[in-house]
Amino acid sequence: MAESFDFIVIGAGSAGCVLADRLSEDGRHSVLVLEAGGHDRRFWIKTPIGYGRIFFDGRVNWKYQAEPDRGLGDRRAYWPRGRVVGGSSSINALVYCRGLPHDFDDWRDEGNPGWGWADVEPVFAGFEGRIDRAGRVRTPGPLAVADVGDEVHPLKRHFLDAARELGLPETDDFNGASPEGVGVYAITRRRGLRCSAADAFLRPALRRPGVRLETQALATRIVLAGGRAEGVDYQQGGEVRRAQARIAVILSAGAIASPQLLQLSGIGPGALLQEHGIAVQVDRPAVGGHLQDHLAVTYRYRATQPTLNDELHSWWGKLGAGLRYVLTRRGTLSLSVNQCGGFVRAGPDSRAPDLQLYFNPVTYTTAPEGTRPLMNPDPFPGFILSYQPCRPTSRGRIDIASPDPRRPPQIRPNSLSTSKDFADVVAGGRFMQALVRTAAIRDLVAAPLTPTIETMDDEAILADFRARCGTVFHPVGTCRMGPDPASAVVDAALRVHGVEGLRVVDASVFPSITSGNTNAPTIMVAHKAAELIRRDARC
Repeated sequence: MAESFDFIVIGAGSAGCVLADRLSEDGRHSVLVLEAGGHDRRFWIKTPIGYGRIFFDGRVNWKYQAEPDRGLGDRRAYWPRGRVVGGSSSINALVYCRGLPHDFDDWRDEGNPGWGWADVEPVFAGFEGRIDRAGRVRTPGPLAVADVGDEVHPLKRHFLDAARELGLPETDDFNGASPEGVGVYAITRRRGLRCSAADAFLRPALRRPGVRLETQALATRIVLAGGRAEGVDYQQGGEVRRAQARIAVILSAGAIASPQLLQLSGIGPGALLQEHGIAVQVDRPAVGGHLQDHLAVTYRYRATQPTLNDELHSWWGKLGAGLRYVLTRRGTLSLSVNQCGGFVRAGPDSRAPDLQLYFNPVTYTTAPEGTRPLMNPDPFPGFILSYQPCRPTSRGRIDIASPDPRRPPQIRPNSLSTSKDFADVVAGGRFMQALVRTAAIRDLVAAPLTPTIETMDDEAILADFRARCGTVFHPVGTCRMGPDPASAVVDAALRVHGVEGLRVVDASVFPSITSGNTNAPTIMVAHKAAELIRRDARC
């Protein structure tokens, strides 16, 4: 017989871990969490710089491939996603950015009351455990957000000096009152170790008797009856099992897997479902649509001064860094590779910051294809400059390729398909030209390692971006929030339009992409959703 729980959460990722914690904290409700991947107790997950070692590791990573993308010259992009407890918060580069206030005001203005900046800012503040540069805990939230401004590579001064030459603002806190400007990114780290959503939220929840985590449990179908979600079928250990939900099924499998599971369950574009022999429960064309992502291009340079390459290329350098980390939990291995950057305006006509920058003191241009060997960088000093337009307007789709839940869905990004995105790329390229022409960057450059941006005209900037840009792994929007079932999948309370007892809570519900890294706003969405769900459960 199927076991029953008050809530079934599909996915132990950034959102699912939060839901397990918040929905069980009063002791009144039981929660089952289904995770398709395995445990996260791995050295390279816990070690911050280990991000590079798990980037292509199929044991913890879905390793999706997008379809050929016309806007990128028919290239197929690699889309890593966490297949492990903690989800992508266990395999990401640890950068913590809330986003910019107007991002959330835009959500509210698209017909989603309660999601403006004034509504969500207190939610962020409530779960952030701020740690200052001296290692002191400044706020008591469960998610460790560490200021590492005194620990990053000394090369940062060249980037900050270049920003000053351009008259750019500086900020000590991208998650504070004034996020615009350049500085050092905060990271989700506690005592030298990654602080994933599993560390911050799920493990405390699992100490409660009403919470159960099932790993290697692939959800295959949401069970619907009479217009209501009643449970979940899942595969585990070669068997098909069923769990029943007394109050609600909550889908938190992420922007790729959440629309896939809805479609496999009969909720999606009717013609597509019929093509694959799936009975249509709710004809909802918006499921899988509205896919958004950030694209970035990177410029690599040989440096005139030592960088992380010098520290980590030799075996003795690796040994020294490893010993320091094991003994003190400090040093290079305790940091993200994404160290400096910021949110800036591409030009004087920009009404808000529209570019996100990255400055990394490492290069790995000699690495074999399909690797990201942060512990094996180039044998010469080098650094990276990169930019991404913050708010792309191109929209893609994710749809099932088969009724088999083990087969990956089709990812069609439809990148660079609007004139505004063209203009944003060119404006970003012009900004980068100004940045690399500053005295501070010129003094740091021994030679460019890729096509140099300095001499490109507008057409060449766009052509180079098309040829070399890549996703920075921020897919959102495929179960978007909105009031109209014709264009949205969930309402402002994250209830699936047309189905009772079913919600989606993860990055797929973003009405529009936030300006920066998406992990922090995903965790915020889950906290706010948990309060909405608990409020309804009390009614």
